[in-house]
Amino acid sequence: MTKKPLRVLIVDDSASVRQVLTAILSDDPEIEVMGAASDAYSAARKLQVELPDVMILDIEMPGMDGLTFLRKIMAQRPIPVIICSTLTEAGSRALFDALEAGAFDIVPKPRVDTRNALLESADRLRQCVKAAASARLRKREPRAAVEKKLTADVIMPPPVTTRIRPATARIVCIGISTGGTETLREVLEVLPVHSPGIVIVQHMPEKFTAAFASRLDRICALEIKEAADGDDVQSGRVLIAPGNRHMLLQRTGTRYHVAIKDGPPVSRHRPSVDVLFRSAAQYAGANALGIIMTGMGDDGARGLLEMRKAGARTLAQDEESSVVFGMPKEAIERGAVEKIVSLGRVPQEIMAWAHPPAGHHAPEPARSA
Repeated sequence: MTKKPLRVLIVDDSASVRQVLTAILSDDPEIEVMGAASDAYSAARKLQVELPDVMILDIEMPGMDGLTFLRKIMAQRPIPVIICSTLTEAGSRALFDALEAGAFDIVPKPRVDTRNALLESADRLRQCVKAAASARLRKREPRAAVEKKLTADVIMPPPVTTRIRPATARIVCIGISTGGTETLREVLEVLPVHSPGIVIVQHMPEKFTAAFASRLDRICALEIKEAADGDDVQSGRVLIAPGNRHMLLQRTGTRYHVAIKDGPPVSRHRPSVDVLFRSAAQYAGANALGIIMTGMGDDGARGLLEMRKAGARTLAQDEESSVVFGMPKEAIERGAVEKIVSLGRVPQEIMAWAHPPAGHHAPEPARSA
């Protein structure tokens, strides 16, 4: 029996954008564009006839703006909505409001300046559509036939097997993607100021991470900032990888700091969780706690296994509390996860690990079967 393609409705006031989005999605046999609308009112009329599996929505439109339309949809007949907007370039407040209103994810308008940029944008958009449909159906997102993925080898070599010399500080490394903005807020806003240093890769568009970090910094006790090259990782501070650049953990003596680097996408992402986790395996070992959370795809699964083999503790968010159980599931299936926990338990697990009982010793690296 042939599987029905996912039906997508595109809502954008630009005819050229509608054309580009239609071409990108129609190129995938698992996706069908059921129609396009230039404004919220014509989109609403289409929704009265048939509900799509996923809707792609712009924010800035004449008449009713996309955010108002999104709120009406979610209050009446909720469907997975992906925000596709140029506002990602400015880290707009409207995009955060859209996520809070129930948008599944945000993606920038496809870049058509170079062939590679268009291919990256197209792949990201198609993956997001499939993940959105799967999350609504509570099923694992289908995998598309795509080009070979690069691994963290293109950024740094695999970790050595020698034991990491202990340091006084403990650090937490978090990898997260789709659904991560609100998920991170729930974790970070309850952590106290004496929490260990935290480094995070959240898949986000360029320039959006700075606004995201600033917003979290205003509501959390911790210092939260977009990471800059050379920033120290220290107690009470959270560093979030800048969009479109990789973040690596490094160490000088007992001091941990981050390096921000360019490079190709790894596991189809830049920044990549695999890159951060590999660097943590190499430079922190048993001094690190690796946590993989909600997100589509498999970025971070390989790196988390490297962390566990280097002696780090590893956690994964459970399926029930994940918006998309893709990244955690992949890590679990590869044997990278020591413990599966609900979202509500993550802050307690961090603090319990950071302040172990007297006489507690770091675990030995996990041995492969």
